[in-house]
Amino acid sequence: MHPMDALGDPVRRRLVELIGAGERPAGELAAAVGADFGISQPAVSRHLRVLREAGLVVARPRGTTRLYAVRPEAVDEVGRWAASVVRDWSPRLDALATEVARGRRAAPSRAQDDAGTRGTSTYQEDA
Repeated sequence: MHPMDALGDPVRRRLVELIGAGERPAGELAAAVGADFGISQPAVSRHLRVLREAGLVVARPRGTTRLYAVRPEAVDEVGRWAASVVRDWSPRLDALATEVARGRRAAPSRAQDDAGTRGTSTYQEDA
């Protein structure tokens, strides 16, 4: 599974956020995510397995528990993808912002023009 596919699920995104703050034991992750999303420990374990298989996190045993940590290389890959999207859209968004600003500057003068021509008619009757 591609890392972006794995991050498509809100539970897995939350797990990565929690693990991103530092290495965490599986039980602590299950308790936190279980409380946030109302899911069981086995369901959290399945989500952690998906994240491991996608290469986003690694697990290492410590006694009877597993400690999870984020793989920075995988997060960097996601970051590069996001940066490429922003890079492609940035000029378009800048152009849109410019047009919106122009529209705001022009709006008061249009309102004055409209107010100044109210009640006048270009049609004249022959007397």
